[in-house]
Amino acid sequence: MRRGGVVAILQVRDIDDKLYESLKKLAAYEKRSINQEVIHIIEAFMANPDLHNVDYTDEFLKLSGSWEDDRSAEEIVKDLRSHRAKSRRFSKTDDVFD
Repeated sequence: MRRGGVVAILQVRDIDDKLYESLKKLAAYEKRSINQEVIHIIEAFMANPDLHNVDYTDEFLKLSGSWEDDRSAEEIVKDLRSHRAKSRRFSKTDDVFD
């Protein structure tokens, strides 16, 4: 709430239907209105400035050389594939990020 009891209004346009439906489901699950859920998400994000001040490219580059292996890339890939379990984790196609 702003000084003098005036409440700021934020309007969001052109939101993706799938994102909106996911937000709606989350709000219902948390027993909040969509408006309350959006405010909650923004407050949580803004309360953690370290989370959005990370240079992910720099963090990725810090990993360079951190994994050394005498095997060839083909051998590593073959080993990884042989140890994978079948998973349906990413088979859902009606989610926000499909």
